[in-house]
Parts: sequence; C-alpha cells; structure tokens
Amino acid sequence: MSMAQYPSPQNDPRRMDSEVRRIDNEPRRVDTEVRQPDTLSAINVASPAPLGLGIIGIITAILGCFYTGFIIPYQSVTMRPAVGAASLILGIVLVLAGMWEFRKSYLMTATLFTAYGGFLAVLGALFLPNGILTASGANFRLLLGLVFLCWTIYLGVLCIGALRTNAALGSTLVCLFVAFFFLMLGSLAFNNGVLMRIGGWVAIATALVSWFASIGSILGTEMPHELFHVPLGHRLAVVE
Repeated sequence: MSMAQYPSPQNDPRRMDSEVRRIDNEPRRVDTEVRQPDTLSAINVASPAPLGLGIIGIITAILGCFYTGFIIPYQSVTMRPAVGAASLILGIVLVLAGMWEFRKSYLMTATLFTAYGGFLAVLGALFLPNGILTASGANFRLLLGLVFLCWTIYLGVLCIGALRTNAALGSTLVCLFVAFFFLMLGSLAFNNGVLMRIGGWVAIATALVSWFASIGSILGTEMPHELFHVPLGHRLAVVE
C-alpha cells in the first residue's frame, strides 16, 4: 500500500485545524514593559576642552596682571577681592568643565580642569575679605607660598602625564608650571618683587598659549563642511 494514502502527523489537516483554533483561543499578551530611553552617549556631548582652556587663559591672565602691575596695580589690596571673586567663580566653571571631560573619558584634560578649578577656588577664598581662609601679613605670604608650592608639585606630575598627549596641552602645562614655580619662590621669599613679576609675566604668556590651544581645539573639531578645519593633528591640538 502506498505511503501517500496516509498523511504524516505534521501534515494532518485535522491536527493543523485544532492547533489554529487553540492559538486563536489563547489570550493575547499585551506588552506592558516601559522602554527606557537610551542613555546619553559621550559622543553626543559637546567637547568642553575649548571652554576649559579658555577659562585657564582668562584667570591665568588676570593673575599675571595682578602680579606684574600690568593694567591693574601691582598686588593692590583694593583689587585683591575682585581677583579673588574672579578666581572663585571661574574655578567653579572650570570644575564643571572637568566633570564633563570625565564624562567623555578624557582623563588628562578632566584632571587638569578639575584640579585647577579646585586650586582657584582655594585661591579665591584666600583673597576674599573675611572669607573662610583668612591670614594677614607675613603669615598670608607664607600660606600663599605653601598653596603655590603644593600646586606647583602637582603641576609637575601633570606635565609628566602630558608628555604623551599633544603639544598644545603640554605647552600649556609647562608654562603653568614655570609661572607658579616663580610665584611660589616669590611668596616664600616674603613677597620678592622680582620673582613675583617674573611669575606674573610667565602667567600672561601661559594665557596666550592656552587661548591658542582653545582656538586650535575649536577649529580642529570636525565640522559638517570642514570650512574652518585646521589640519593640526592630534599631536598638536586638543581635538576631541
């Protein structure tokens, strides 16, 4: 007898019809799961490097003018609260830029921005009248020299770490190190005018280098039409 006369169990029309009825009678499941929106990717976050480098240039230039007597009086007591307020406010902005750099996983600039912002906040607290940190006379100079010393040592650590980054960031850190090194020596030498002025002028030069790095970071970023693209490369500009 031929096998075609007996349909296989898989092709049995009665079995197929019963399975269709069973599927139709089953209650439909409603997907009640609430889908969470995707987390913000670090790629979609704008680079805070131009902001951070620009803030470094602004506050370092202000400190340089304060310690050289350029534009504003040399270490004027009446100008000190204004310099302290600027240092405190810009330090907070720099810390925020550093936090966003951590979000983008750029360790070197994140560490620099956050550490420098914290240092500026301490410096602003020292300069503000009747602030949290108060000292006067020789004690103030020695305390300021101690703060400069600690910051200079840490800048040296950052300079070593910046050797494998790019020329713009490395040059900014080296200039910062030299500027605060002379400011530290001048403060510990009981406000030595020559050393303080040398540190102030180096600080102004540091501001120019930092602003140049900020411009290179902005123009080196990939743009839709690459109209203002600057082909400096990763080794020369802070491009994120």
